[in-house]
Amino acid sequence: MAKIMIIGDVGGCVDQLSQAVAPVLEDPDAVVIQVGDLVDRGPDSAGVLAFVRRRLENSRRWIQLIGNHESQYLGAERFWPQRLSDEDVALLRNWWLRDCLRVAAAVRTVEGEEFLITHAGLTVDAWRKLGGPVIAATAADLLNTRPEDILWHERGPLWAEAAPDLYDSWLDAAEPPPFGQVHGHSTIVDFRRKAWRCGERIRQRAAVDWNARHTFTRVRTSRFIGVDPQHGRDGASQWSPLVLHDATLLA
Repeated sequence: MAKIMIIGDVGGCVDQLSQAVAPVLEDPDAVVIQVGDLVDRGPDSAGVLAFVRRRLENSRRWIQLIGNHESQYLGAERFWPQRLSDEDVALLRNWWLRDCLRVAAAVRTVEGEEFLITHAGLTVDAWRKLGGPVIAATAADLLNTRPEDILWHERGPLWAEAAPDLYDSWLDAAEPPPFGQVHGHSTIVDFRRKAWRCGERIRQRAAVDWNARHTFTRVRTSRFIGVDPQHGRDGASQWSPLVLHDATLLA
């Protein structure tokens, strides 16, 4: 059992990241899972990478996932106009080669819920291409083999949009989702304006923690949790990581 802290997209906001993880850095029972998009948009991508580098070098309790903003240096097409320094690009590539960057993780809560954790979520089509795994740990293990036809796909686990791609696909599917999911990348709300960004059928299944900047959506038999805090250029003034107490890391 462990305290598992899941951190949404950082986007170059190193102060927000360091403040969020400060309470658990000395906790031997805490595990941090960061869902990717460490870089771009915010003021200090290099500072974020340096901070994570120290965590990865000195602790086995930091699990770093890849986001679409990292992917443009690791095999996907480049899309962001500002490029990282050559040193930071080399660092990301080194992490990728050494498996310090992973695609997915899986956890089980103390209540018995299983969650697959990826950057953007696993749509029905991507799940079927994986062979339809029925437990979150198996799905994570399969994704961590880096299947290119799924990984770099525009609706894959680095790119799927929450409402139209991820939630709608499972609401329309013949099969219920076999496990819950935690994802960043996009949200079903605009936290700054406190406005919805999804249709009514998702809205009526969803709850929002506006202070923590998390969304909780019942998708058939499972919960899908969005953790992208939408830091933007300057960082959110109020937000919190998702913390699962007495949880089990499965993959």
